[in-house]
Amino acid sequence: MIVLFEDEQVVDLYPVSVGKPAYTISCGSYRLLDLAADLAEAFGERVHSLVRPHLRDFRQAEPPPSAVVRASPCLFINARLVPSMPVRQTLKKMISAGRPGVVAASDEFRPARENSSARGANSNETEVAAALVPPDAVFPPEDATAKELAAWWARLSLPRLDAPRLPLFDYPHDIIRHHLLTLAANLEHRLSSGRYKEIADGVFAAAGAKLGQHVAANSAAGPVVLDEQATIGPLCYLSGPAYLGPNARVIEHSALKDGVSLGHTTKVGGEVEGSVIEPYTNKQHHGFLGHSYLGSWVNLGAGTCNSDLKNTYGLVNMDYHGRKVPTGMQFVGAIVGDYAKTAINTGIFTGKTIGACSMVYGFVTTNVPSFTNYARLFGQVTEATVDVMVATQGRMFARRNVQQRPCDVQLLHDMYELTRHERQIAGEPLSL
Repeated sequence: MIVLFEDEQVVDLYPVSVGKPAYTISCGSYRLLDLAADLAEAFGERVHSLVRPHLRDFRQAEPPPSAVVRASPCLFINARLVPSMPVRQTLKKMISAGRPGVVAASDEFRPARENSSARGANSNETEVAAALVPPDAVFPPEDATAKELAAWWARLSLPRLDAPRLPLFDYPHDIIRHHLLTLAANLEHRLSSGRYKEIADGVFAAAGAKLGQHVAANSAAGPVVLDEQATIGPLCYLSGPAYLGPNARVIEHSALKDGVSLGHTTKVGGEVEGSVIEPYTNKQHHGFLGHSYLGSWVNLGAGTCNSDLKNTYGLVNMDYHGRKVPTGMQFVGAIVGDYAKTAINTGIFTGKTIGACSMVYGFVTTNVPSFTNYARLFGQVTEATVDVMVATQGRMFARRNVQQRPCDVQLLHDMYELTRHERQIAGEPLSL
């Protein structure tokens, strides 16, 4: 059995993780869930997950570890683990060796964690990135909280394994960092499956994918990979590594540059660089998107642009719930939560987060709380009601032939309550 578990730090990934399990975050064209499923198939195992209560209707429909007769150790994987090829190799070796023990989190890129009062004594030294748990261990209950799960790890007191430490997502900007570091190698792994045919120099396509006329591609830094039924319109520029998921569509006169990953059923136009776009999101019109993360069901209005570089050319610091976090990165754009929308000609300043189910207009000079109508330029910031978002979700789903289920509606209500505290800061003064 392979178990993906969410720990206490998963909330630090808001707004990205408020409406989805952390193991479904896309990075380098993969989700951790994809790598876990691949390992499960290779070793004849099953995948289960331990997630926050409001997400339990969306997890894998597999029997819990406590209900399975276990003859071999169970691999527990932190849901914040980066889905990369080195990580996959380490997990494979752990399963093959079969020795119970823990692999701790890597301390690379984590200067801010030790000083964060919100984390207390829980540092990367004690965080479990992955662990092989002996079959005779008493497993945590299905409804265990993240705090109870942490206590369970402490009681197990497993030995440290002689394996490389593994990287975790600590904050949303880490998704962009690791995406750029892992995309090229992840795409080479995709190509090794044999599902893709080279249709132009450095451009590989799966069944049904189409490349428009007069498309220029530069694969010097990595391949351009088109998955099933993905399409690229005429007169586009592509710079690898780049990935287009199934049914992704890039319209004419677009430019995808240096590290772009599009989820399935996305529609993209304009200029995109170094960014992750999750499934069902539209950035159809002209405008620049750089070094950013867009959640699912996001829509960017025509002319929406973001800045990913400070005027001083210095390193970007992020503001997460009142905490200043240094990224150590020169290029950081926008972090946009699920269901967010921008009006035409919206301008987003460097390193800003836009909360889930928010609607923004004009210049975005500060972080935007979830479920907010944000128009500071016009002196207007109000709460977006959950009923409006439920109706909007239903209309969006219908456009993509997706059925709106009761659990989808309930998830919006849960997201609204979980982010209620964010809207208490919506009255802060405009910061230009």
